[in-house]
Amino acid sequence: MARLNSVIAAFEQGRKAFGTFAPADMESALWVTEASYDGVIYEMEHRPWEPAQLRDTLQWMVSRKSIAVTGAPSVTPIVRIPANGGEMNQFLAKQALDMGAFGVVWPHVSTAEQAYNAVAACRYPRRDTAPLFEPQGIRGDSPKTASRFWGIRTGEYYRKADVWPLAPEGEILVILMIEDLAGIANLDEMLTRVPGIGAVMIGEGDLSQELGYPREYEHPEVVAAMAEIVGICKARGMRVGHPHVGSKNVEKVLADGYDLLLAAPVRSYAALETGRRLSGRA
Repeated sequence: MARLNSVIAAFEQGRKAFGTFAPADMESALWVTEASYDGVIYEMEHRPWEPAQLRDTLQWMVSRKSIAVTGAPSVTPIVRIPANGGEMNQFLAKQALDMGAFGVVWPHVSTAEQAYNAVAACRYPRRDTAPLFEPQGIRGDSPKTASRFWGIRTGEYYRKADVWPLAPEGEILVILMIEDLAGIANLDEMLTRVPGIGAVMIGEGDLSQELGYPREYEHPEVVAAMAEIVGICKARGMRVGHPHVGSKNVEKVLADGYDLLLAAPVRSYAALETGRRLSGRA
């Protein structure tokens, strides 16, 4: 059976993954599902956390065409939750996954403890004798809506609803956002001590705020900090994402080694086509 998670499929095939951010609403679900993205991140950090609206948005992504091909939408839905890493709010990940999301973006992760919590919140608990039991899962059991959205039976959902790449057949992607100097200082420890992280994403907006150069993304200190994150990730074989890709910077983003390229919808089509061409996916 083909991969349900198109972003993971791109990573496994050694390709760049392309996507966009979008609000969780019907209009976004309808247009983004027909676009040539690998994934969409529904933005619920800086927008209200409305579980019922997220649930309805995911259901609007379902089409007979996607069901006929894989059982899941061709554009993979991932959710950026509102809680910072230090808040340890596992219930937000639980609710997003129970509705059918294929991944969770965790903002402002700054320590290995917070990274462990992020991965654990996206896993079901298993006995210590089971393989790959660390990080020990803490997700509660309510799979019916998610398995229906994924287009698979509950038993198969349990096999696939684990974090990749720790679980090779897992379809859930845990993405940590590194957005401050503490996160940079602790990133190598996170990647060394916490298995199950699927990707790291740079939060250069907040990072530039802390450095004292708000949204001056070309300032040497901001550029250096971002390069340090990429360097640490590459040294540990970790995929790294850039959340602000447009036509003006897509060539540099690819040259810098980013693996997940995300753009705002108003500019993403041009950036998407340029990125695919430059990465050999046109």
